[in-house]
Amino acid sequence: MFRDRTAAGERLAVMLEQYRGSNVLVLAIPAGGVPVAAAIARSLGLALEVAPVSKVLFPWTTESGYGAVAFDGSVWIDDAMAARAHLTREQMEKGIAEARAKVERRNARLRRARPLPELATRAVILVDDGIAAGSTMRAAIAALRKLGAAKVLVAVPTASRSAAQTVGGLADAVYCPDVRSGPSFAVADAYEEWRDLTDEEVEAILKGTGRPDVAW
Repeated sequence: MFRDRTAAGERLAVMLEQYRGSNVLVLAIPAGGVPVAAAIARSLGLALEVAPVSKVLFPWTTESGYGAVAFDGSVWIDDAMAARAHLTREQMEKGIAEARAKVERRNARLRRARPLPELATRAVILVDDGIAAGSTMRAAIAALRKLGAAKVLVAVPTASRSAAQTVGGLADAVYCPDVRSGPSFAVADAYEEWRDLTDEEVEAILKGTGRPDVAW
């Protein structure tokens, strides 16, 4: 569907043309959302920021989660999913602590611990490279609502149909050119080139945006 994350961001920029040159803020969820968001911001002349969010993972996997910790430290947990997995309190507390540590590390490195701009009169385009279960996006939307964002728009290249419907009920709008149905879904399947990005690579992309407000 997409050559890589940059090409996916350029495709999304076409769908978001109405926001060109406005004061809408593009907010990227690292790591994979950063190259997508950078392409959107560059194409439309919009401001770019990062909003670290980390999944709370099941103890036996490095990919699947049942919740997430957002950039403001808030936690969203799918209690039903945790119960079905028979997770103990200790396992959940450890998972949340690990996710929070990852968010704090990325806040310090990628945001230099700066607060987000005032959002009360500003719309936000929240960007990731895809939505599988949706826990990361749910946590991010909830955090932005707490900050009083005037409008939360979600832009992702690919999503499962169930996750897109769930997120659509929480956001003001969802922009997604590739919504997939079926018994299984993987974000990587929508890309010819897809791999995990390191914090160093994400930082290099952000440096390339030339944001004058960040003292790299």
